[in-house]
Amino acid sequence: MPTPLKLQAQPRVAVGRNAVRKIKTHGFVPGVIYGAKDAAQSIQLAEKDVTTLLSHVAGETVLVEVEIEGGGRKTALIQEVQHHPVTGRILHVDLHSVAMDEAIVVEVPVESTGESVGVRSGGGVLQHNLRLLEIECLPGNLPEVILVDVTELAIGASLHVRDLKLPAGVKALNDPDLTVFAVTAPTVAEEPAAPAAGAEPVVITAAKPEAGAAAEAK
Repeated sequence: MPTPLKLQAQPRVAVGRNAVRKIKTHGFVPGVIYGAKDAAQSIQLAEKDVTTLLSHVAGETVLVEVEIEGGGRKTALIQEVQHHPVTGRILHVDLHSVAMDEAIVVEVPVESTGESVGVRSGGGVLQHNLRLLEIECLPGNLPEVILVDVTELAIGASLHVRDLKLPAGVKALNDPDLTVFAVTAPTVAEEPAAPAAGAEPVVITAAKPEAGAAAEAK
């Protein structure tokens, strides 16, 4: 069972654009924690703490232990992180508090491990068709990432959701027939056909105007 990562949070009383702008100048980002049997609560988190935490995980759906100043501790999932479209800085964090004995449904990233024989020996191309897998599990069984060994994939072979070896207590909810990885044959660009031997190039010239037409053009 993975140990939840830790985050410190403070209650956020003031809301609205001006209040958000003010807390950001002090190095915080706004957030909200909701779910389970508790009412939604506005919070603020140190931007550097959230950035550091996310830099050490494969995806953004992460189980964390949130210690709220004056409000105790809650186990929660980072449900959504909003980023600035240009700078990439964190704008807002949604956390969903969970009960450790109740199953959750989340999406986790899928990554390959190893080099497929079709790529290594045949020059094939590994296609990654499904990057997020929807799963159901208890919070304590939540994997950070689903690793898929592709070393045995030859050209023309594929792995489907039904073929994945998932951790204990984890159930895939996607269509079992969905392709996760496949190896395709290399594509060779066709070269333009060379002109036949002895063939002369065809020269296209504009038709000369008739005498009467030429006279009218003057």
